[in-house]
Amino acid sequence: MSVTFGDDAVAEKAAEAARELAAEGVPQALASGDPTLWGPPAEAEAAIRLGWLSLPLTSRELIPEITNLVEKAQAEHLDHVVLAGMGGSSLAPEVICATADAPLTVLDTTDPGQVLRALRDRLDRTILVVASKSGGTVETDSHRRVYEQAFRDAGIDPADRIVVVTDPDSPLEQLAIEAGYNIILADPNVGGRYSALSAFGLVPSALAGADVASLLDEAGAVHPLLAEDEGNPGLELGTALGAAALAGRDKLVLEDSLSEINGLPDWIEQLIAESTGKQGRGVLPVVGADPGEARDELTAVIGPGEGGVRVEGPLGAQFLIWEYATAVAGRILGIDPFDQPNVAESKANTTRLLESAGEGPLPVGEPLLVDGPVEVYGEVPGQPKNVAAVLTALLRQIPGDGYLAVMAYLDRLAAFDAPVSEEDSFEEMADTWAAADPATLRALLALRTDRPVTFGWGPRFLHSTGQYHKGGPQNGVFLQITGAVTEDVPVPGKPYTLGRLQLAQALGDLGALTGRARPAVRLHLTDRVAGVAHLLHAAREL
Repeated sequence: MSVTFGDDAVAEKAAEAARELAAEGVPQALASGDPTLWGPPAEAEAAIRLGWLSLPLTSRELIPEITNLVEKAQAEHLDHVVLAGMGGSSLAPEVICATADAPLTVLDTTDPGQVLRALRDRLDRTILVVASKSGGTVETDSHRRVYEQAFRDAGIDPADRIVVVTDPDSPLEQLAIEAGYNIILADPNVGGRYSALSAFGLVPSALAGADVASLLDEAGAVHPLLAEDEGNPGLELGTALGAAALAGRDKLVLEDSLSEINGLPDWIEQLIAESTGKQGRGVLPVVGADPGEARDELTAVIGPGEGGVRVEGPLGAQFLIWEYATAVAGRILGIDPFDQPNVAESKANTTRLLESAGEGPLPVGEPLLVDGPVEVYGEVPGQPKNVAAVLTALLRQIPGDGYLAVMAYLDRLAAFDAPVSEEDSFEEMADTWAAADPATLRALLALRTDRPVTFGWGPRFLHSTGQYHKGGPQNGVFLQITGAVTEDVPVPGKPYTLGRLQLAQALGDLGALTGRARPAVRLHLTDRVAGVAHLLHAAREL
């Protein structure tokens, strides 16, 4: 595992910060789990959130139990592994399985189309992992209810197909005991975004076919370095992130195009954004963007390449080093890297909207304008006449030190439904899919501004960058996209459908943003396919 610098200014600031922390005994104190490192206000939280430091050792105790679970699933020919989990319960398994080329279906959405896509895929061979630290995550609870009903309707006993991963004494553990589900308990002293090497990361990954013991070996190999003043990659990376942010380079562009690890920036995005984005400060991870030359950007390269900071090493070690580095950066920035004070606000707004509306329509308001299959909601300066003018106005609102966040409450797999020909080359197929993908909007808008543009799928990003959006610096501009639902999914035992929950989540988060006077506009696609095409066309014409 190595951290190297391609930027002399970053290297110098990191070295200076590392010397100061070493003089204070921070590397040894952090490695030993000292909860006082982030100040008295953070001590109580840190005292119950540092178990991730020992996971390379303690998680080995789970291997026999996980192995038995895998062997049982294989014996029953359950080869479609579905993971219902949000944030820290899904991002790490997604990276592990993508890197290991192990097929895993991740449900971190309330989009009815995406859930139906999973439900209709080999239900007779499906094993569902329900993963929630708190045991009360609304998205995951909804997935569980939907799958329980689907299994029963197919004549399948849910107890034969559902595995629960949760903390001891959570409501989900009690429910699983009563239902007779397989249960694997996680370390309660590990926060969700630091749980990659815990049961949350290991159980679904192993069921999908990944070698999780090797992950622990990789992390274990680097573990002894965490107490060192020199040759400590976690200290080197953490001081680089923290010192650069203090110097104004608080936009972290994550680059991994040459890495053999697939998708690690998505996991890093949650870890850093949710850990540092609070008290009006923080580091904003930018995923999928080309490194720019803005004065407030720092590029971190995963694997080979060139950038301000280059981080090379196997996946298990990467997990541990980035976690350690985030804790170090938190100390430098003067924040608690283990809490998420603003995440609950959008959840509370969602609950209030659902309860106050009852069976009636949700309060969406009147559109500012309608442009073909796109309705525009919110306040936009300049009296725009169409979507292109709205996008232009949003780009102009980005402050000189700010960013634009695009947040799409849509089916993130729908673009692959775009028709392609068997005669098409892969490049032609990729172009067809990109032309139907809302995520393409990020790149199109990034071409028209020198400020960072981020993209998140809702409600997935609420468990990731959502904390930074509300708790970080007051310099974000927000573009939310929702879409009409043509086939909805009832949530058994609840008075709402997935589509209604999805819209309530979008409106709830929008309220949290506008309540902070952060510029935010919602684009609603009355026809999703036509709406995406219209949006992308408008962005190309700017």
